[in-house]
Amino acid sequence: MPIIQLDDDSYDFPHPAEALMEPNGLLAVGGDLSPERLSAAYHQGIFPWFLPSEIPLWWSPDPRAIIMPGELHTGRTLRRFLRNHPYRITVNHAFEQVIHYCAQRQEGTWISRDIQQGYQELHQTGKAHSVEVWYGEHIVGGLYGVSVGTLFCGESMFSRMENASKCAFVAFYHHFLRYSGELLDCQVLNHHTASLGAKEISREEFIQYLYQFRNQSLKPGCWLQQVLEL
Repeated sequence: MPIIQLDDDSYDFPHPAEALMEPNGLLAVGGDLSPERLSAAYHQGIFPWFLPSEIPLWWSPDPRAIIMPGELHTGRTLRRFLRNHPYRITVNHAFEQVIHYCAQRQEGTWISRDIQQGYQELHQTGKAHSVEVWYGEHIVGGLYGVSVGTLFCGESMFSRMENASKCAFVAFYHHFLRYSGELLDCQVLNHHTASLGAKEISREEFIQYLYQFRNQSLKPGCWLQQVLEL
């Protein structure tokens, strides 16, 4: 099946079922990273991932990694740390800093300046959000992602002190559920998300959840700047 070249003048995407099996989930190429295109992609269960030297590549992998309500896992050591953690955790206080720090990886990163700019503009529309972990006046961990109705698509997280990203994730998980959140999308399973309870489901099942949740609304106030409690 040929890869679809996106039309610069349209935000339409092919259906995720048309994605390749190898490489797993590659669906389309091209287009820009405008808020309109990013919003259209996430609304259909599609996300961008590409190296700075490449043109935009758009993905919808099968299987998909998710965390459902009640399925968060915190081991004994993490639970003990959470009871006595030294951090302050906030929502939407420093989106630009969080995505910048997520891009700072020794092994290299896909979060190029263009990616950062695209998601910062999406944040300004109220659809991309950040969680910050503070130690004193310094950000030492956090995560960012995109809200689609009562579903949240996590994009990346970082940690500069012990368990900082896990604290961000756990605090956000409980906050999101309190505001009627239904599902956390982790995209592709890795060791970090698996340790927090993420599991794999088929792309078809994920799309069914997406169609169910994307037009629902969270309780008012979820994305206001605020401090989160663990």
